[in-house]
Amino acid sequence: MPQDIRKTFFITGVSTGFGRAFSEAALADGHRVVGTLRNEQARAEFEQLAHGRSFGRLLDVTDTDAIAPTVAEVETNIGPIDVLINNAGYGHEGTIEESPLEDLRRQFDVNVFGAVAVIKAVLPFMRERRSGHIINITSMGGLVTFPGLGYYNSSKFALEGLSEALAKEMKPFGIAVTAVEPGGFRTDWAGRSMIRGVRSIADYDATFEPIRKTRQERSGKQIGDPSKAARAILTLVQSVNPPFHLLLGSDALGFVREKLASLDSDIKTWEPLTLSTDVDA
Repeated sequence: MPQDIRKTFFITGVSTGFGRAFSEAALADGHRVVGTLRNEQARAEFEQLAHGRSFGRLLDVTDTDAIAPTVAEVETNIGPIDVLINNAGYGHEGTIEESPLEDLRRQFDVNVFGAVAVIKAVLPFMRERRSGHIINITSMGGLVTFPGLGYYNSSKFALEGLSEALAKEMKPFGIAVTAVEPGGFRTDWAGRSMIRGVRSIADYDATFEPIRKTRQERSGKQIGDPSKAARAILTLVQSVNPPFHLLLGSDALGFVREKLASLDSDIKTWEPLTLSTDVDA
């Protein structure tokens, strides 16, 4: 790849799943990738993927004090970050009533606060250069909800809202922001990467247990191919006019279209009551 079109990616959570797939695709296309990992062995292995173009950095996104210095070091020693992919995250499964508040705090620490801290660390550099692309990996679960994923859904809804507002703030500076919403992909999201809450209330057994069982059985058999998602991300990065939102997968498309149709129906049905609250002219 010619030097002038080679980009430097900063990708969080590159050990497995989407993060690894995104990294490998970018490296295969000749780009440089700085990936964050949480142990030394994984970091060393990552740097062997493409000598001189794959750079590992030890970072846990919940250690927010360490994020800005890490980004600054990368900018100084490796080069300007062209593309940030906020990928680090995990799923929490459990009904809202049964799940402790501490589980929600942890979910937001990783999926929201960690992502925001990385964004805030790269923005001064991108804003000064008047260029860059921030890609937040949210989920179709940031637009539609599923029983037993309330904490996860709420974290991804939060990241969706933040992405939309950030896109409007960054537009004058030539910085693109895209929320990417994958459906079900063959990563370990529903396997070892998911935290499953302890069950304690029998009233939920009939509705929740079949859903939990199905989710476990489908892990690794989802319709989405991570390598194809990675190619889609590269197409997104190369776009002159990237979208604010990008769905990945036919299941995500179906669920979101169903949600939009339902929302539109509610708006039309309740429009008289909605309009009744305005101050009389």
